Amino acid sequence: MRKEERLAKEITELLGGPSNIGALESCMTRLRVKPLDESKVDLAGIKKIDGVLGVVEAETIQIILGPGIVTKVATEVSELTGKSVSSVDEEEDFSFEGLAERTKADLKKKNATPFKLFLRKIASIFIPLIPAIVASGLIAGITNVIVRSGVNPESTLIEILNLIGWGLFGYLGVFVGINTAKEFGGSPALGGAAGILIINPGLANITLFGEDLVPGRGGLIGVMLAAVFIAFLEKRIRKVVPSALDIIITPTLSLLITGFATLVVLQPVGGFISDLITEGLLGLIDMGGFFAGLILAGTFLPLVVTGLHQGLTPVHMELINTIGNDPLLPILAMGGAGQVGAAFAIYFKTKNQRLRKVIKGGLPVGILGIGEPLIFGVTLPLGRPFITACLGAAVGGAFQAVFKTATIAIGVSGIPLAFLMEDGQILLYLAGVLIAYVFGFLFTWMFGFKDEMAKDI
Repeated sequence: MRKEERLAKEITELLGGPSNIGALESCMTRLRVKPLDESKVDLAGIKKIDGVLGVVEAETIQIILGPGIVTKVATEVSELTGKSVSSVDEEEDFSFEGLAERTKADLKKKNATPFKLFLRKIASIFIPLIPAIVASGLIAGITNVIVRSGVNPESTLIEILNLIGWGLFGYLGVFVGINTAKEFGGSPALGGAAGILIINPGLANITLFGEDLVPGRGGLIGVMLAAVFIAFLEKRIRKVVPSALDIIITPTLSLLITGFATLVVLQPVGGFISDLITEGLLGLIDMGGFFAGLILAGTFLPLVVTGLHQGLTPVHMELINTIGNDPLLPILAMGGAGQVGAAFAIYFKTKNQRLRKVIKGGLPVGILGIGEPLIFGVTLPLGRPFITACLGAAVGGAFQAVFKTATIAIGVSGIPLAFLMEDGQILLYLAGVLIAYVFGFLFTWMFGFKDEMAKDI
């Protein structure tokens, strides 16, 4: 039996069987499941399955499997349950009414503040875009390195690579608009149209109130404001329009009103918020220097635990759109590097073979910038190593802040991020990664881990 087939069967059984799975989806590392009856779920048993790196309880049960294999396991579970990945059977809507109430109670119990719920909403917009962002960013970064090595930037090969690598970022507003509208209950296509309002080059031909409009002003924040507005408007208009005319009147009025509202209000507001965020962050990094890097990198991993770190994507994009680079990403990337250092220390110190096996599986992807398997499978369950990993990350973040490293695009952290660094900063960035490895290792080795801590892993 193939590994993913075995995992799918064992996970499905401990989730209460195929009939207890209401919805199913996967992201880069996690299988997300909504059970119909949570009392039938054996969480402790799932955590002990060979190949499961950890379990997170949020709105859904999130089973950490690691990149690559999670997609295969999701497909197997889909075949076992008859559920399409990322879809819910309409015939079972009645079951989700109860599920929604239980989820709301769980969120209150877990102290889900409005700010956390807001970040989770933003994260949900960007999570489906991660594979495309990672691929595009890496191709753009590698192309950048090739050009720096002396290849003619106007050659056909480089032009093609630039087309492939940078294409997504030119139209990212459309994808964000689609996902935002979907997340807020509107029509995805109208959300995409709202996104186009912000990035359309035709804006340069329009003058309002004596000022020339600027394509892209407000960036992804402006796109999200426009998409939320059109989703809100669409639902309100639909309530008063006769059903026979809905397909014509509702989308037309929604887009027309949103178009004027975007140009007059939403885009300027998005631009103001964008400037506030970017100038605030840049001021913090410039003035705080060493200590800013220390705090930002040292506190990033707890955000990753909640999955809310994806909510920072528009911030990274605004920095790139505003000043041409992103000094925040290299600092936050040290969070994963601290994890790697801590995991190495545990691997060499422990005699627990199951723990060593989990670390061996998580280290390669951790080095490549996917830290969740090490977080949920190793450091977080052990407790203290999670703290020492954060301390190691803090030292690496301080180094990146002092030397003012920055990326030209966004992508995964770890070693691959080196391809996205500004000209002349690749070695500086890698030195920071190595520093985070070393201090994560040292802190964990000295006072972060004792082998008796692994007895229940």
